[in-house]
Amino acid sequence: MAKAKIKRLYLIPILSKALDVIELLEQDNATLTLEDVYQRTNISKTSIYRILKTLVHRGYLAQTQNGQYRLVSRPRRLRFGFAVQSAEMPFSEAVAQSVSAAAAASGVELLMLDNRYDPDVAVHNAEEFVAKRVDLVLEFQVEEAAAPRVAHIFKKADIPLVAIDVPHPNATYFGVDNFEVGYEAASILAQYAQRKWKGSVDRVVGVGFSEAGSFVQTRITGAFDGIRERFKELSADRFVQIDGRGMREASYRAMQEYLQRRCAGEHTLVAAANDTSALGVLDAVRKAGVEPQFAIVGQDCIPEVMEEMRKGTGAIVGSISHEPETYGPRLIQLGISILRGYTVPPYNYVHHRAITPETLGAVEKSEGAVQEAPARAMAVSEAAG
Repeated sequence: MAKAKIKRLYLIPILSKALDVIELLEQDNATLTLEDVYQRTNISKTSIYRILKTLVHRGYLAQTQNGQYRLVSRPRRLRFGFAVQSAEMPFSEAVAQSVSAAAAASGVELLMLDNRYDPDVAVHNAEEFVAKRVDLVLEFQVEEAAAPRVAHIFKKADIPLVAIDVPHPNATYFGVDNFEVGYEAASILAQYAQRKWKGSVDRVVGVGFSEAGSFVQTRITGAFDGIRERFKELSADRFVQIDGRGMREASYRAMQEYLQRRCAGEHTLVAAANDTSALGVLDAVRKAGVEPQFAIVGQDCIPEVMEEMRKGTGAIVGSISHEPETYGPRLIQLGISILRGYTVPPYNYVHHRAITPETLGAVEKSEGAVQEAPARAMAVSEAAG
């Protein structure tokens, strides 16, 4: 007689334990301490602690002031609108990946639309977010002139707004401290000039982004101030601003035009508003055959700029990382805090750090270790669960 085949159960142990905790609280219909739950379930105290904290974070449980837990009615899933700056911009894409991952981890539904670097598209997307009745919007659009129109649409609909990198009226700001990152760029440029050119600097060029407004333009202000502090002999006419619109082709054309009126042989420091502009400048000076006379620092640490620095032979001598991988967790938590009625700061600045060809190897090694640690921890946790 053939043996009966045992049906395999495809269960997730830690999920089963979480359901045990919910069912216990539902059965008692009373508040319980962590110790109470531990004593009445066959679950380790470490797992119990994590389960309770996760259920509180997701809104299934509430924690009283004296540390007890109680079941609450199942919350409606939060729905955030996220307007991406442009799917074609490397930094914007990195931010989008970070936000998507953080939303999924926090149980937030994310409706994502692409602003396509176009203010009219940004306005249309704002209207769509309202029509879809999202709870809160994360807005990443870079034109200051469009900001009041976009913000007004959300204000009329009573939808809270978090503005990324470019301030919007009546919005909570999240992004870069622009003056500080510009000042940091100046430090890299000055050190390069001292080391490679023995302090001989003839001209300083800021490649700005006028459409983003005065707030983003302070990246160039910070860079110019930092250079002036270190090279006091440079007169005001040695500082030149050109507009790259934050785009590679526009920055390339602007630098080509500048090169036509430049004096031959000048040692020139370039502070670019972002890495895309830095690459446009690099294209222009490389084509003109004057790359050794230029030192360029950008912002964002996008992959192509990192590759240029990895070679260690080109004019791009640094970039300021705004650590886009940190945007997602902080933005999602900021949005949840706003919707729960917590007081949040009006300006929420991201962390930044300077990256140069000399420090790049150490940074990548450190980032690799950081990325491996959660994977190892998850493997251990799953084995224990």
